[in-house]
Amino acid sequence: MVYVHFAQGFEEVEALTCIDVMRRAGIEAVMVSMTGEKIVKSVRNIGIQTDILFEEADYESCEMIVLPGGMPGAKNLGEHEGLVQHIKDFSANGKWIAAICAAPMVFGHNGLLTGKKATIYPGMEEHLIGAAYSTDRVAVDGNVITSKGPGTAMEFAVTIVELLKGKALAEKLKNDLVMI
Repeated sequence: MVYVHFAQGFEEVEALTCIDVMRRAGIEAVMVSMTGEKIVKSVRNIGIQTDILFEEADYESCEMIVLPGGMPGAKNLGEHEGLVQHIKDFSANGKWIAAICAAPMVFGHNGLLTGKKATIYPGMEEHLIGAAYSTDRVAVDGNVITSKGPGTAMEFAVTIVELLKGKALAEKLKNDLVMI
């Protein structure tokens, strides 16, 4: 199971693309609200109904934490103490953590990128504290996956599928989604 976290001001393309692509691959991708309410408003004021509230999430059974970007969505994720603690625990235990657009700043600000290759939305590189900045559209280093922004959301999501379900399924999805 993968938890994709929705905070007020999330970036729609990044969040929903991840959910869509993972579900196409048969991954149990769960939309988690960080607001205490199931409907969360995006950066463009689009209300999305999530599957569960943060308080209902079972992080013991979760294999990956995904953070969509968008502002102030990424900032709101980074200010949620409970989520940040789970991210730190996942990192310490070698479990997958993934972030796109502005959201890799949550990892940088919490010391989780030291010595790792990572990327972020252009112009936000200073938030990748301790990381070796990568110009790649999607960067994977150990248990950390980062990506640049809305235009890289499909690649980010397919990379997650490849890491969790294998290259063959990822290639099939790329073909089905007309990415190749």
